Amino acid sequence: MSVTESTGRFIAAFDEQRSARKDGAPLWLDELHQAGMASFTELGFPTTKNEEWKYTNMEPAVSLPFGQVNGEAKSFSTGEVLSNGFAENDAPRLVFQNGTFAPGLSSTRGLPGGVRLASLAERSRQDDELLAAQLGRYANHKRNAFVALNTAFIGDGAVVVIPPGCRLTQPIYLIYVSGAMKHPVVSYPRTLILLGADSEAKIVESYAGANGGKYFCNAVTELIAAGDSVAHHYRLQNEGEAAFHMGTLAAHLDRGSHLTAHALTLSGALVRNNVHVSLDGEGAECVLNGLYLGDGKQHIDNFTEIEHAKPRATSLELYKGILDGASRGVFNGRIVVHKDAQKSDARQTNRNLLLSADAAVNTKPQLEIYADDVKCSHGSTIGQLDPDALFYLRSRGLGPDEARSLLSFAFASEMVGRIQIDTLRRRLDDYLVARFRRI
Repeated sequence: MSVTESTGRFIAAFDEQRSARKDGAPLWLDELHQAGMASFTELGFPTTKNEEWKYTNMEPAVSLPFGQVNGEAKSFSTGEVLSNGFAENDAPRLVFQNGTFAPGLSSTRGLPGGVRLASLAERSRQDDELLAAQLGRYANHKRNAFVALNTAFIGDGAVVVIPPGCRLTQPIYLIYVSGAMKHPVVSYPRTLILLGADSEAKIVESYAGANGGKYFCNAVTELIAAGDSVAHHYRLQNEGEAAFHMGTLAAHLDRGSHLTAHALTLSGALVRNNVHVSLDGEGAECVLNGLYLGDGKQHIDNFTEIEHAKPRATSLELYKGILDGASRGVFNGRIVVHKDAQKSDARQTNRNLLLSADAAVNTKPQLEIYADDVKCSHGSTIGQLDPDALFYLRSRGLGPDEARSLLSFAFASEMVGRIQIDTLRRRLDDYLVARFRRI
């Protein structure tokens, strides 16, 4: 099936769903649905002729006859959810199965007063004014076809609101688990995170799935950080081996706010991660940390864009990839410093480790600078395991497989070491140790 035919099929699915809808969605949400579909109809699915998609062919992901689950969901146990989502047992969490809220697996115990953690579908049914004012403002559905598609089909997801002055010490987990039913399914999780002025929170957003079946998860997250707030956002992607995943994070930072965003891609057949951060306040800061692991015939694409819109903003980006087998990696990082963003400081680095002769990566760091008083740098590296380091470890009694495993772990552990949640960091360390033993 061609990309054009696939576009038409999703448009038809939207028309069918809209005509059958009986839930009485509020007017603002219905208008958002229509705006998303109008953008998608105009844009269509991207092809490799688009510069930003030059190395990633999405046809395998969009050409399958995906259907929505319509309330039906694959059943997961609490243990499976916590394990696959790398979550703590007693931490506040929202769990979604194939895009549908699972209250029996969720828990909001222990949250301080004023913190709101709720299902988006539930809040929209209550015609939440805050939701109506913020949802869809920052993830650009007019520019990105997959954001447009998610916007057209918004149904459920997580809403997190941290009130001004609130400093959470315990992380919040948002866990999206997927599994193929009798037919390939598609889900459109939507997450909205709002941090009030002078607040702080750690949000762990996990995507996991069962192996063996094909499904498509098209997820969009909007994060808005008010003045002097601090956000730690962790996005863990651990989908099934045959799954397709499209993830978008759109972050808007106000004056003096700080975002540290970690993106860890561990599995999935075809994965594309989009990150867009707008430093729209003087003195705003962001740190983007990324780690992607490829094996077999996996394809992992990371597209990041940081906009320096106001003076004295700072951005620091480091993405590292480890590719084995015949896997493919893509890194396209773009930093834009606008004319009024004087005194900006931006640094971007992409490092890649190829473990086999058949693995490959395409990397393209970019700078667009329209101001004249800035400090900016960017660079990328592609290499293999250091033969001298391998020889040193072999001379100390390690076998060839053990030496390769240890050096691969050391390359990845720098990124995991930046995680500030102790239990999450330990679980990811254990995951990496087990994974690299199989190399």
